Amino acid sequence: MRYSRRDVLGWGVKAGVALGTASLAPSIVLAESRRPRVTSGVMSGDMLSDRAMLWSRSDRPARMLVELADNPAFRSARQVRGPEVLPSDGLVGKLDVAGLGDIDMLHYRVRFAALGDPRALSEPVEGHLRLPPSQARDVRFVWSGDTVGQGWGIDESRGGMTIYDTMRRQRPDFFIHSGDTVYADGPLEESVTLANGETWRNVVTPAKQKVAETLDEYRGQHSYNLLDANLRRFNSEVPMLAQWDDHETTNNWYPGEWLEDERYTEKNVSLLAARGRQAFLEHTPVRQRSTSPGRIHRRFAYGPSLEVFMLDMRTYRGANSRNRQTESSAQTAFLGEDQFAWLHRSLKASTATWKVIASDMPIGLVVSDGDAYEAIANGDAGDPLGRELEVARLLRSIRDDKIQNVVWLTADVHYTAAHHYSPERARFQEFAPFWEFVSGPLHAGTFGPGALDATFGPEVVFQKAPPEGESNLPPSRGYQFFGQVDLDGDSETLTVSLMDAAGNTLHRQQLTPETA
Repeated sequence: MRYSRRDVLGWGVKAGVALGTASLAPSIVLAESRRPRVTSGVMSGDMLSDRAMLWSRSDRPARMLVELADNPAFRSARQVRGPEVLPSDGLVGKLDVAGLGDIDMLHYRVRFAALGDPRALSEPVEGHLRLPPSQARDVRFVWSGDTVGQGWGIDESRGGMTIYDTMRRQRPDFFIHSGDTVYADGPLEESVTLANGETWRNVVTPAKQKVAETLDEYRGQHSYNLLDANLRRFNSEVPMLAQWDDHETTNNWYPGEWLEDERYTEKNVSLLAARGRQAFLEHTPVRQRSTSPGRIHRRFAYGPSLEVFMLDMRTYRGANSRNRQTESSAQTAFLGEDQFAWLHRSLKASTATWKVIASDMPIGLVVSDGDAYEAIANGDAGDPLGRELEVARLLRSIRDDKIQNVVWLTADVHYTAAHHYSPERARFQEFAPFWEFVSGPLHAGTFGPGALDATFGPEVVFQKAPPEGESNLPPSRGYQFFGQVDLDGDSETLTVSLMDAAGNTLHRQQLTPETA
């Protein structure tokens, strides 16, 4: 649902009446059972210079009511009558608020009013976000991926998912979730015995006791993560740009696949993916457009010096295979032709100094799917083959069109690394050097390091992964990672820091912008 500034101002009167009705009658005490409840906090995202998406969820059918202000005291707040939230939409309310061009820091407060009983109001939940600047200034954002994977859920005795609080304390302007926002294929056990003899104790809900197959089970994956107080507080203070990968549906999936996994009664992956996509879009502040429903790839300018391009490497791919095809076809597609054309066109049109490509999978790391390959690389250091053909075409076009200062950010592989790609080291040499930074997991098992495919000339400048011979390490071992990017508003220098869950900087790379 999208609203303009005129709508916001106009509805303020109507919403003020609705909100005011309850506040003018303090002597009327309503039973708590009549009041809706905000179940999962609030969040924001997909922010533009004059608009942003706001999100919350009720425990019952209700009307979403939002107050907007440019100050934390909510002086002269505008009040917006938001959408009705119904079971058919997972009881989720998403509001696209426009007309915010004169605001730097937007403060918002969400309540729900019971349908048919407007005096029955939930307690308010507050959040805030900083909108993109119109002039150059310092910008900081963080990125990572992989939440509640490999059996590691919320252990409240260990503080829950503490990495989200670490990222919050960095005071970023926004957060890129690089995919695997949930693990719909990863049920949880109530307890797991650790290598040191301690016990990891998961909070477990019905939705996390089996693999997700129904729409409600997919919704339950997202609701589970939002039980964590660290994540809810982070969401209330840091706007998110979200993309998906495989685990929002099932491991390593591709369109048209039929499962052989005995845990599933529904084997049609395209049907499972449709349900997983709906749950993902319901539970993230991703803006949807009527002209392209379900679309996840999109772009965001954040001031004059930075633009972020969010990719979808899952929806349009061909089947996972040996990835050795010599010619491009539907079988070698990874971005797909429409998304490829959109990305090339958008990069070429961008006036931002830095173009950040948020990719849900790495370029040069070999990611296997049994005897097939799940990502781009195929383990053959020769000329581009299979999905590498599409990447070669993209890298060549970036060079030929003189698109400068392109940086790739990704997650997926459950360790952190800095990779530099150069034609001097590559078999395919028709591209300009670039950096790829890998981070994650946020709260999942740790693996790696992976092998690099030399086709595009990657070099490991830094990496941190579990000790040799160890894998699926729990979050308590400390191998959880996120990345931080700092853009200097004056010099436009971009500094990328790879950090651990305690906030320690493991590696820092300073990038100076190229100029024509």
